Amino acid sequence: MSALDHVAIDLPPPQDGRPDLLVIAGEHSGDEHAAQMVSGLKSRYTEANIVVIGGKRLQAAGGQLLFDLTAFSVVGFAEVLKHYRFFKKLLALTFEWIQTHRPRHICFVDYPGFNLRLAERLFKTGLTRKGGGSLGALYYISPQVWAWKRERRFKMARYLDGLGVIFPFEVDFFSDTDLPVDFVGHPFMIGNGRVRYAAEGPLLLLPGSRRAAVNRIFPLMLAALERFFAEGGSRSQEVLAVYPSPDICEVQQRWLDQKPKLRYNVQLVSHAKPIAGRAVLTSSGTMSLACALAGLPGAIVYRAHPLTYLCGRLLVTVSFLGIANLLLGKPMYLEFIQGKAKAARLADEIKRILYAPERLAATQRSSKQLRAMLSQTADSTPSAWLARHVFPS
Repeated sequence: MSALDHVAIDLPPPQDGRPDLLVIAGEHSGDEHAAQMVSGLKSRYTEANIVVIGGKRLQAAGGQLLFDLTAFSVVGFAEVLKHYRFFKKLLALTFEWIQTHRPRHICFVDYPGFNLRLAERLFKTGLTRKGGGSLGALYYISPQVWAWKRERRFKMARYLDGLGVIFPFEVDFFSDTDLPVDFVGHPFMIGNGRVRYAAEGPLLLLPGSRRAAVNRIFPLMLAALERFFAEGGSRSQEVLAVYPSPDICEVQQRWLDQKPKLRYNVQLVSHAKPIAGRAVLTSSGTMSLACALAGLPGAIVYRAHPLTYLCGRLLVTVSFLGIANLLLGKPMYLEFIQGKAKAARLADEIKRILYAPERLAATQRSSKQLRAMLSQTADSTPSAWLARHVFPS
């Protein structure tokens, strides 16, 4: 039995009548990116009635928070299977809520295991426009169907009214469907970014935002760091281990407490504020792209549950795990994955990303290429795309 089976799920009614929009984001990153989109929409349509199943950032952007789904974020086949009953119950209750309160539009944000199942059910029960109903079904940040389960794009075209994508090549990927697909720029290109390069800054450790992944990746990063110092790495080198939420801070602190030799080098810091560094070890999630865009030399470190990794090897067709590497078609960040993720190899890599001038120069050239690829115009932002669908003139 999963610990989540005992979690109470209570989806309250909308506070201000029939909602214009329901947003569903199940990941911390999705919550953050969707919040930027919702904030932009609310700045133009201040009376918009928006409800969210997501997290605190979407709530702060102006949405009524029905349920904090980000608190229960999991990834991978094994992890999802373990908590299957919880997500099955949540999906059923979400469907009932939509059926009862009839939002005019719904915007799914990534999180395909949950969102695509819900989209299919809404279609098959005739609630969405393409199913014969009135509910507009939109999707922001496409599932990575170009990497695995490529046939999913046809189901998405069948269920959805519009798709806003964050990588330009995704528009072409859906060209053999009738789904309207718009490149809306990457959310990391909005503002000054949450990460920046600092020549004399700390080494950053970014093990991820999910408890299971952090429990596999962070101890490996610490072991590599311990070896780096033991082999002559400068003890004056500051290290920041970044956490996205209090529960992940607790996980990192527990592992750090087991490494007393690192006590004076490693500081835990929240990612609620912008961070600066000279190099990074990062998991393969969205923050790896943020660091690449900022021009930090770095490497990707990733370990999954063995069953999840085996399933991934069988299904995934892309040559790189890191999105920056995929976009560039070359390893901007070397990838240390599963059995190749060993402390000795990572310790050597730390030396290179900290001290090799040629590595810094190559990284910053690649960063410039990435920024050119992912930039957006004023009328192609996520909020402008959403407004065109939710409040057409």
